[in-house]
Parts: sequence; structure tokens; C-alpha cells
Amino acid sequence: MAGDPVLDGVPCMLIRGGTSKGAFFLAEDLPDDPRERDALLLRIMGTPDPRQVDGIGGAHPLTSKAAIVSRSEMAGIDVDYLFLQLGVDEAVVGTTQTCGNLLAGVGPFAVERGLVDAEASTTSLRVRMLNTDDVATATFATPDGRVDYDGDVGIDGVPGTAGGIRLDVGAGPERSLLPTGNVTDTIDGHEVTLVSNGMPVVLLRASEFGVTGEESPEDLESRPELAETLEGIRRQAGPLMGLGDVTEQTVPKMFLLSAPRAGGAISTRAFIPHRVHAAIGVLMAASVAAGVRLPGAVGAELAEIPDDGPDLIEHPSGVFPAQVSVIRDDEGTWRATSTSVRTARKIFDGRVFPRPRL
Repeated sequence: MAGDPVLDGVPCMLIRGGTSKGAFFLAEDLPDDPRERDALLLRIMGTPDPRQVDGIGGAHPLTSKAAIVSRSEMAGIDVDYLFLQLGVDEAVVGTTQTCGNLLAGVGPFAVERGLVDAEASTTSLRVRMLNTDDVATATFATPDGRVDYDGDVGIDGVPGTAGGIRLDVGAGPERSLLPTGNVTDTIDGHEVTLVSNGMPVVLLRASEFGVTGEESPEDLESRPELAETLEGIRRQAGPLMGLGDVTEQTVPKMFLLSAPRAGGAISTRAFIPHRVHAAIGVLMAASVAAGVRLPGAVGAELAEIPDDGPDLIEHPSGVFPAQVSVIRDDEGTWRATSTSVRTARKIFDGRVFPRPRL
């Protein structure tokens, strides 16, 4: 990193990826030391402050995110993508999860910054997600060698339409869909299914927590006893999923499942983990869709699975079409891959100036 970020600013591109929004950086434009990098990003976002009034964060976890992108040194991979979840009112930086929504912006950003040469009409590139070691292929339109953000693809939770970006995601070869190897486990007397198909999630039956599945995020966030109960389960699920102590982490995500009401496969309300998602993340949807396809899993008895997909995952602001494939290999291990179509849009490109100190 060259120059004084306070005086000279930091090259930054703000991109809306899926139903999230984040600041995108080249790795070379940020400090190498993770502690210095995180402190700088918190100052850029305006954290800690529930309004993030002195930074570019949007006062919500879905808009307080950062993506760090670089050329990959791994064979067969074009770029590496590190996702950082920045706290809003707390000065915390999460690196244990990835973000499938911001993943939609990684390909366009790589082309914009010259990390990858665009093809004449459509560009495909391979992305290694450093947080999880999963690999994704992103495919998007690049007429005349430039990213075309315009298009007629609409996604619930985002107004208007934009150019479609296809994301094909597969888990690393060493990872199972079920981190514990069990279709169900029991935590605090509740049957749970612990799934990781790109995002670690805990599947629970909404009815066991007095939730119908029709509640708004604001309604659920107004129930402190519910949040406390789910947090207790989440902290116990973390070590079972190989995540260690998750007290200060943003994974796993907690999903309350109920029968679909809008013609979808399953209805969801997601704690991410302390706020309730207004929609659903790409990889969250992939994990939920894969989980409820497993015989005997929590939510499987509620789900209405289509014969040929995609699985429409209902959420507070609409539905998310998750195309998943679930198989059991010769050794009895469940594995899954997913395909989704998202959109992304470049909002601004320039230099961002962090506040001088936290």
C-alpha cells in the first residue's frame, strides 16, 4: 500500500452485488497486515456507529461489507476473493464466512481493474473464495470487451433490472455438505440440521420457537427472548460445525423454516446472526435448498421440492431461485453444488477517504 490513506485516499469501487452492497478493493491497495487492514476498513465504513454517518457504510450488515480481490497464483483460478463483514455499531471484522451476493460483483470488478481480460461478448472466470476455499465460476456479458451492467434480470429485494451474472459454486473436495456427518443433531432439545453448501447454516423448525413464518424482520428483531434462544443454539452449533468459538463470528446463520406460502419450496426467516435478513444470501439459499433435500433433515417434511428445480426459497421480500444438485457419494458422504443468477451494478469508482482514527 502506497501513500497516506487519510491524505491521499484509497482506490475503491462501490458495487451492489445481489441484495448486498460493498466496497471493493485490490489487495495491493490495502495494508498487508490484517490488523492494519481491518482498522482501516472500519474507519472507511464509519464503524463503530449505528448510523455509520462518518463513513460509507449503510447502517446495516448488508451494506457494511468489503471485498478484496487479487490475481490468483493457483492453477486454473483467475482471481482470489476475500470477503470481510464489517460491524456497524461494533468495531468487529468477520472473516469466517464468505458472501455469495458480493461474489456477483467480483467478476465485473476483476475486469474493470484489468485483472482479467474481457471476451468479446461473454466472459467467464474462476474465483477462489479465500474464506471457505470454495471455487465459483462467474459468467456475465462483456460486449465490446466492457462489462454491461444493463439487462432485464430482476431479483427480489432489488428494484428494477440489471444484467444477469451466473454463479456456479462447488465446495472444496475435502468438505461434506454435513459438517457433523449427521442429517440431524440435537441442541438444547431442538432437532437441528447443520449444513454448509458455501455458507454454514443451522436449520430449525419455526413452529418450535413460536414463529409462523409470516413475520417481518422488524417483528422478529423485537423479540429479545427469541434472539437469545437462537444465539445459545448458534454458539453450540459452531464447534460442532468445525468453526470453533463463534461468539464473535457471524456464522453460522440461523434459519427458521416453515411451510411455503407463495408457491415456493420452503419459507425462511434468517438471523444473520443478530439481525434478521430482509431477503436471503446466495450461499445461504444454496445451503437451505440442499439441506431440505436430504431425507430426514429438519424442514424436509415441510418442503415442496420441484421435480426439475430451481427451488424457490421464500424470504421476507420475495423468493430466491436456488438451483442445487445433491448426491451421496460411494462413501456415503452427502455433497452438493449450486447455480444461481444474480445481478450487480457499479455505483461509484474513485478514492475513499477514511476518518483519521477509530
